[in-house]
Amino acid sequence: MNLIEAKGLRKRFRSREVVKGIDMEIQQGEILALIGTNGAGKSTTLALLLGILPTDAGKITRWREDYRAHVGVQLQATPFFEGYTAEENLRLFAALYHVKLDKKQIDAKLAECNLQEARKTLASRLSGGQQKRLAIAVTTIHNPDLIILDEPASGLDPRARQEIRRMIQQLAKNKVTVLFSSHDMEEVSRIANRIILMHDGRIVAQGRPDRLLEQYHAENLDDLYLELTDTVPGKETQR
Repeated sequence: MNLIEAKGLRKRFRSREVVKGIDMEIQQGEILALIGTNGAGKSTTLALLLGILPTDAGKITRWREDYRAHVGVQLQATPFFEGYTAEENLRLFAALYHVKLDKKQIDAKLAECNLQEARKTLASRLSGGQQKRLAIAVTTIHNPDLIILDEPASGLDPRARQEIRRMIQQLAKNKVTVLFSSHDMEEVSRIANRIILMHDGRIVAQGRPDRLLEQYHAENLDDLYLELTDTVPGKETQR
């Protein structure tokens, strides 16, 4: 089942076309990585898919009319409530989503993101890894069908990255669809079921990582990324 299907998406800002007729889909339960060079059109594409920006052309089909209530978005810097603990932030975000949580549910959510011992710690004083885990926790507090994560493991040490990977993989096991952006190709290769690679406003490749490596005769995703983002702008290689 596709949660979102887009055909022929285009978006222009003044004289510059940022998204140039792309086709893509987001499938239920997958971990999908959206990668590409800076300025490739990734953020604009996400804004179009979420209905934040209107399209100039193309069609987007979403899995339900009230889809916004069933999406969670985590930016690189989540604005936690200043002066409140990890547990209090969970309760506050739950209230924003009109979700009622009892103590047992709060305990379960803290355990899910491995923050039991830090529950009374101010969110601003959590480590980088703890803040990332708390960010995912508040993003999923309303049990969304789709979550979008912006560089979820950026700047973390190997152990913290592993914890984030486990959280993402567990979400997918629970039928939550995860769409994340990253510039870390090793991270992408470890957790993504499928990749969409954008360059110059177009999708230049999409598919399973192993199949893309075989198709382009690349040894790893770094090599694939460099090869496909070194193409002449305007040359489309969707396959």
